[in-house]
Amino acid sequence: MRTEITVPTQMPKGHTKSRAKPQITVRMASPRGFCAGVERAIKTVEETLSIYGAPVYVRHEIVHNAHVVARLSAMGAVFVESIDEAPDDRPIVFSAHGAPQSAHAAAEARNLVKIDATCPLVLKVHTQAKRHVAAGRQVLLIGHANHPEVVGTMGQADDGEILLVQTIEEANTIAVKDERALAYATQTTLSVDDTAGIIAALKKRFPDIAGPAKEDICYATSNRQKAVKTAAPGADLFIVIGSPTSSNSVRLVETAKAAGARDAILVEDADQFDWNILEGVSTIGMSAGASAPEHLVEAFLTALANRRTLDIKTIETAKENVVFNTPLRLAS
Repeated sequence: MRTEITVPTQMPKGHTKSRAKPQITVRMASPRGFCAGVERAIKTVEETLSIYGAPVYVRHEIVHNAHVVARLSAMGAVFVESIDEAPDDRPIVFSAHGAPQSAHAAAEARNLVKIDATCPLVLKVHTQAKRHVAAGRQVLLIGHANHPEVVGTMGQADDGEILLVQTIEEANTIAVKDERALAYATQTTLSVDDTAGIIAALKKRFPDIAGPAKEDICYATSNRQKAVKTAAPGADLFIVIGSPTSSNSVRLVETAKAAGARDAILVEDADQFDWNILEGVSTIGMSAGASAPEHLVEAFLTALANRRTLDIKTIETAKENVVFNTPLRLAS
């Protein structure tokens, strides 16, 4: 699809015409932005505020986007890193990234109203990991150290039952209890290509290792990376709207560079962008991480249209219609 967007400018008195703005081609990757898990998590906080009133406490940022967190904070959400920071008489919402069993146990021990907004696809990884451990298998979790999703998944079993693998080198050297009793799982927001290499190394070293029937990397992460791979080749610059704490957003930047964009950057919003970077740029690609609201993309395009004449081309590689219901406590 091809669309021309121009924003008229006010001409000063005495001028008969404004200086023409140079044209720039914008390749819009689609799908982009919010996924079903993020939409569910945000809606969960909104519904909790509606039912229980403010304040509502949320363990960790509900999703990794500063704009989303700021809006919910203004509505009465209070974001904390520990259950200990939540009072006894207010609900506690668990973020989309999931939490270790110890956090759930701490909330239950205090009889807190506990509402779990963990993405269902993350919960699937938790369930698989627990089943493997119960069956006597040690789980090798492919992911990034200290990411809240990884912390939550590793916290589904006793220490040593789930081991973290971050690189191919670690896959080739990690010490395990029994090479014949292993399984692997992955963080849901990883690079598809990087993860495939680590899985291949694990399978080569441990031929009997068990894996998920369907990959753990979520549909939204895969779809957004595929769209970026299609839109990025030959672009002078690829711009990903998202927060630096968002794993899937950072992976999109890496994907764009690997796919052939001359350069790629992560930008929180139009206000944070250095417009001087566009000097000499004629073609850009754009996407947004799964936790980035679409209005940030629209605001960036509006700001860009004030400076350039836009030739927008949408690069769509998949259609998404996935919807997750909010937790049963709220749905009932």
